[in-house]
Amino acid sequence: MKGDQELQVIVQQGKELNPTVQDEINQTGVPHSNIYKRWLRVIAYTFFVISGQSVAAILGRVYYDNGGKSKWLATVVQLVGFPVLLPYYLLSIKTHATTHTDSKAASPRNRVLVYVALGVLVGAGCYLYSIGLLYLPVSTFSLICASQLAFNALFSYFLNSQKLTPIILNSLLLLTISSTLLAFNNEESNFKKVTRGQYVTSFICTIGASAGFGLVLSLQQVALRKVLKRQTFSEVMDLIIYVNLVASCVSLVGLFASGEWKTLSSEMDSYKLGKVSYAMNLVWTAISWQVFNVGGTGLIFELSSLFSNAISALGLPVVPVLAVIIFHDKMNGLKVISMILAIWGFMSYVYQHYLDDKNLKKSLGISTEESSAPSEAERSSGQRIQTSAS
Repeated sequence: MKGDQELQVIVQQGKELNPTVQDEINQTGVPHSNIYKRWLRVIAYTFFVISGQSVAAILGRVYYDNGGKSKWLATVVQLVGFPVLLPYYLLSIKTHATTHTDSKAASPRNRVLVYVALGVLVGAGCYLYSIGLLYLPVSTFSLICASQLAFNALFSYFLNSQKLTPIILNSLLLLTISSTLLAFNNEESNFKKVTRGQYVTSFICTIGASAGFGLVLSLQQVALRKVLKRQTFSEVMDLIIYVNLVASCVSLVGLFASGEWKTLSSEMDSYKLGKVSYAMNLVWTAISWQVFNVGGTGLIFELSSLFSNAISALGLPVVPVLAVIIFHDKMNGLKVISMILAIWGFMSYVYQHYLDDKNLKKSLGISTEESSAPSEAERSSGQRIQTSAS
């Protein structure tokens, strides 16, 4: 989903270790209390990622099933909650030191171009996700979103020189088959009739959104390395916040340009669960996505982007299971096979990066005993799986 999506930014590139891990390697006799506090934060961030993306996807489905019709409004709520990140930014900036700085900082013009280009892509991707969730059962939607990992690996091959090893190719094949199987799934929503054309439209839009966010993640790596030239905590947080700001503006322009804003009053009046529930759904959807964002960003800086992606994908089975319980979605054989293939493909992807991380540590002469806590290398990999989004 979208969550699986824009916040899975790469802080380091190539053969640089996570700054937190590097600090631990350089220190001796780190107090156990500090280690425990760090892993308590990791556990909290993990909970934020899984719960945030799951709740946001479920609330998005509730919105549509009870009379919500505005695709642009569903897009807006995915993005406008980004100011929630500001307190985290201000509280955390002192704990993260600069690890890589280029003497030639990016010009204001180039910086603005990066923010605008990525913001427009993110806004468009969120809109496609909103269309995808409109007609697809949330369990099907979340499984299709797993293809983002495959798209990210593919784009990283062309843009970031990521090697397509046999294990990565196996992952791409499994994730592709997993999503393709769902194109032949003849199911309909329990709340409204969905035509074959509407199902296909939502399917294509979800695939397109996953591809778009896979591209965004790869472009973010390129931007940090070649344009912004400073891979620091403040640089990454600036990128996240300003890209969300631009994407929010894009979604608001779409809301007013499409004329959907004119129907919001009547939509609220006719909402099956009432006006208060309508407003609370939108508010908590926005908050849920930002909870996911805070968790994803926290995991990137506590451990690595790969671990953040791993936790995001760990929530893959959560939404389909919740959808079966809450919406009584049918978990037929095709979906089960698709889920198994998606998880298998994801595990192959993670295993390849585990091997890369192991080889990296060996080449740098870092033994596991030198580190006070497990760590992973920052590699060229990208995230809102979105279960899943939205």
